[in-house]
Amino acid sequence: MGRRDYRECTDGQDVYAAAKRAGRFRSIKRTEGVSSTDIVGRMLLCTRTHHLDGFTGSDGDNEAGAQREQRNGSKAGRVSTFLPTTRRLIQFASGGRAPKPTDRVIYVDGGFDMFHCGHVLTLKAAQKIGDFVLVGIHDDATINAKKGKNFPIMNLHERTLSVLSCKYVDEVIIGAPWAVTEDMIKTMNISIVLRGKNWERGNLENSKNAIDPYSYPRSIGIFHEIESDSNLSVEEIIERIVRNRTQYEQRNKKKVAQEQGYFSNKTYVEEL
Repeated sequence: MGRRDYRECTDGQDVYAAAKRAGRFRSIKRTEGVSSTDIVGRMLLCTRTHHLDGFTGSDGDNEAGAQREQRNGSKAGRVSTFLPTTRRLIQFASGGRAPKPTDRVIYVDGGFDMFHCGHVLTLKAAQKIGDFVLVGIHDDATINAKKGKNFPIMNLHERTLSVLSCKYVDEVIIGAPWAVTEDMIKTMNISIVLRGKNWERGNLENSKNAIDPYSYPRSIGIFHEIESDSNLSVEEIIERIVRNRTQYEQRNKKKVAQEQGYFSNKTYVEEL
């Protein structure tokens, strides 16, 4: 767990008590600029101020978010302060090896927002059928254009760290194109383009004007879909938060106060 994670149950008991008694508890230093408090706040506020290309919502969206923010008594959804240095990215990368010419390269793309068990299971399956797993992560503007609302919840840099930290991933394309092209397949030596059958809801795949991003890999017979053992989606995660809005707002008030104290007294943090 991170050193500043919330550590008490509703009854006041330490949630890690059992792990500590078993001698299996470890505390690690937080990743500067990445905060679960901010992420929960974004879901509660439903604004897009955390996107990397700046705020693109309507004035009405901004005003509604500000009203909720005032009600919560905190800046729960402030702009991300994460600084994506090359060293930070390398720290999160599992191996950083280059693919061999003979490797079977599996390409999986998506938003990977709120990186969850469904994503992990798909990437694990990808590793089983290939030698090198390449993941394409779409940028904020692309995800928002396809899913709308305040998606993605996590911005591109945050989503990149989540995917890089997965042991089933060998390399990531940051800001991958929506459509998988012939040139891309040749450049990256892709053998299979893979997609989970529980593709993220909210996409425009079935709309009249939708363009199939996998039309080329389908045409040459390298596109495959796989079943997932999880039906979890980012929409379901948000629905859970919204259903328990009052509880999360109260929780976040305490957490935001802690965050503000941390940033007010923040000093240089040496990287590992």
